[in-house]
Amino acid sequence: MHFIMKSSRWQSFLLQNIKTQKCRHVCLSLYCTMLPNPVLPALQELCSVVSSTVGGLDELELRLNKFTGSLSSSIVTQIIDSCKHEAPTRRMLRFFLWSHKNLKCGLEDKDYNYAIRVFAEKNDHTAIDILTSDLRKEGRVMDTHTFSVVADILVKLGREDEALGIFKNLDKYKCPQDGVTVTAIVSSLCAKGHARRAEGVVWHHKDKISGIEPCIYRSLLYDAFASGILNVILPGLVPEALNVMMEMRSYKIDPTSISYNILLSCLGRTRRVKESCGILETMKKSGCPPDWTTYYLVARVLYLTGRHGKGNQIVDEMIGEGLIPDRKFYYDLIGILCGVERVNHALELFERMKRSSLGGYGPVYDVLIPKICRGGDFEKGRELWNEAMGLGITLCCSSDVLDTSITEVFKPTRKLEKASFVDCTTTKNREQVANNIEKAKKKKNDDRKKNWEQVAKKKKNDYKKKKNSTSP
Repeated sequence: MHFIMKSSRWQSFLLQNIKTQKCRHVCLSLYCTMLPNPVLPALQELCSVVSSTVGGLDELELRLNKFTGSLSSSIVTQIIDSCKHEAPTRRMLRFFLWSHKNLKCGLEDKDYNYAIRVFAEKNDHTAIDILTSDLRKEGRVMDTHTFSVVADILVKLGREDEALGIFKNLDKYKCPQDGVTVTAIVSSLCAKGHARRAEGVVWHHKDKISGIEPCIYRSLLYDAFASGILNVILPGLVPEALNVMMEMRSYKIDPTSISYNILLSCLGRTRRVKESCGILETMKKSGCPPDWTTYYLVARVLYLTGRHGKGNQIVDEMIGEGLIPDRKFYYDLIGILCGVERVNHALELFERMKRSSLGGYGPVYDVLIPKICRGGDFEKGRELWNEAMGLGITLCCSSDVLDTSITEVFKPTRKLEKASFVDCTTTKNREQVANNIEKAKKKKNDDRKKNWEQVAKKKKNDYKKKKNSTSP
């Protein structure tokens, strides 16, 4: 009994102590987050002055000079934070410079860094340039987060040289050149298509990226190819990409099928058939097994370039490897074949899909039946319709497509007319080109003959002069 009473007293003591601690914690939190009452009017006054759109920058500074309240580094940061969505950046910059002049050494590095990040988010290059220069002159510390934001904005503004300049001189900003800053500049450069310059940064700072190589090389690989798409992939891109993969292997980082699929996706957009097939063979030889996405990307570029037989071989090879693709694999490829008017190949691919028992055949029937009927093969369209009904599939397309009196059969008359017009135009162009070549040859011969006559005449005159000068 004594033990129970003692235990209950101990529990009540603990509960009372916990409540006291909670109360103290809440009070402390409110004290830390809420400003003292005298500061609130000063904060509101400065915010209204900075956010006002009346008057110029000089008038703003005159109004700030009349401020008699107390100013601190934290208040400056709170005003910048409160006004960043309302006040023009030039007024915020003038306020910050005024605060810096009045506080002198009272402005802390963290508040200086926060202001730079705010102006970076506003894409204000002038403000960034002024504040980073002041930060460097005064020997302040730029933190890695601020550098990441500044580098990203400068590259986006097309000032990648400035971003690289800051990175090369980070010691003057008292900011370390470590894995964080290297990753930041590399990611920023790659995001805007400057993969080669990013590769140079990695090459010169290999010792700084120990442990984060996969992240760095993935950025280089993806954005090097993405920039190739934006700038039309150059012939040397594939060897360059493979060099990046070799570099990855030198750091014992084996490229995965994802890395190769990124390359294949970019090559497919520019219809690079030979390189795409070469990448597939490289994957097999390097011990990186292709997945169904790899086969899809290769088959897609083959179908789009009219190599339908080879595309079918790639699909059969994938099935032979035991890979089971997603339905999207068949949906996309059948859609491509219908788009390039190869319905027979689309039907063959559909048969492969049915043999794999994937299900979800409704969308394929909805594409094939109208396409076949508009091509004039109503019998095949009716056969597919009955097949879908037998499987209990509800189709979205109307049964009217099977009615020959409703569905208009496509006749490629315009295509023939266009072809004949092109042939006629081509013939005229050839005749015109031949005439121009003939005229150019004639003019060239005339000019050559004229020059030869002038040279012969000059030699004759020189000979006469020489003969007259030697005669007694």
